[in-house]
Amino acid sequence: MTSKKVHLPQIHLPQIKVPATYMRGGTSKGVFFNLTDLPESAQMAGSARDALLLRVIGSPDPYGKQTDGMGGATSSTSKTVIVAKSAMADHDVDYLFGQVAIDKPFVDWSGNCGNLSAAVGSFAISNGLVDSCRIPENGIAVVRIWQKNISKTIIAHVPITHGEVQETGDFELDGVTFPAAEVQVEFIDPADSEGSMFPTGNLIDDLVLPTDVVASGVLKATMINAGIPTVFVNAKDLGYTGAELQEAINGDEKALAMFETIRAYGAVKMGLIKHIDEAAGRQHTPKVAIVAEPVDYTSSSGKAISKSDIDLNVRALSMGKLHHAMMGTAAVAIGTAAAIPGTLVSLAASNIERESQDSGFVEFGHPSGTLKVGAQASLVDGQWQVNKAVMSRSARVLMEGWVRVPADVLQK
Repeated sequence: MTSKKVHLPQIHLPQIKVPATYMRGGTSKGVFFNLTDLPESAQMAGSARDALLLRVIGSPDPYGKQTDGMGGATSSTSKTVIVAKSAMADHDVDYLFGQVAIDKPFVDWSGNCGNLSAAVGSFAISNGLVDSCRIPENGIAVVRIWQKNISKTIIAHVPITHGEVQETGDFELDGVTFPAAEVQVEFIDPADSEGSMFPTGNLIDDLVLPTDVVASGVLKATMINAGIPTVFVNAKDLGYTGAELQEAINGDEKALAMFETIRAYGAVKMGLIKHIDEAAGRQHTPKVAIVAEPVDYTSSSGKAISKSDIDLNVRALSMGKLHHAMMGTAAVAIGTAAAIPGTLVSLAASNIERESQDSGFVEFGHPSGTLKVGAQASLVDGQWQVNKAVMSRSARVLMEGWVRVPADVLQK
């Protein structure tokens, strides 16, 4: 009798455990880390950190599903956050956001996530990163956040009950199924501090494009850097009503290619990149949004939205797809542009007078419903400035413990 040869499995390094919290913030969710909990090589910017976060989320995934990671296969759910005690004066924590590409080995650090900003204060308090003297037994904790990606201050007003973060409540946010506690978020001086809020110097520009994208070869655009660099165009100029839902655009490959071309040319015009070919390496910014006067429509949840309840309609793309609701940073751009007469956003809202606009707030329709955002803008020495933008979101811990990744990820 001959013995069968036994093939032993090849030895690989085991998985490592990294403390993490899976959180929803606004209409996004992501994996949150305390900086000091990361492996030492990932505590600083570089390839090791990017490799770790890509593996945590499950990217790159040619199937586009992120099945082998924590990502949800959408731009809203392929996100990571790193929080640390702040070295900045008068700030409690530093917040760093990484937008993880789904099908590419790429983490974009070029901008902020406004939605997840609403969860940073809660995470910081629960993880002992905010001095106890700043946390009331009952009431509102004011968490001063330094947003490291864009070097800006964010103030989160976090509800506290019996010394702990209160997550449950009756605040409803369109795009989120269940109610939760309201978290007011202030974005202080959200415009780019290194340049003009309007990089071209104009409230409306003629954006020159290939004629196979726009037949006329030119498109009216408002390009603003507030909250996040954003290119606004009129929906009707592209054949849209502004009331479209996701499937109307995301199921149209030609439309997606058109929007990506607009984004690339807009990025060059705004001075974010030097050539359109560089846009692929800067997927998170700028955003592209279409604006239109208010029209009645039915949201993705079946909710009837009346044109009398909103000031305008806005649809925005994130990471190459139409967003299911609205990115928080893009909402800041919308609120800011709406407060400045002469932009495409303010013109779209100019045919309706509502109390919200009179008080510095604008309410706009998006695919999941509506959102109200306020901004304080002023003209100083011929330049528009915005002191702050304000909106209400909610946040909740979904799971906490550890994420596991193969140890060899850090050796690549």
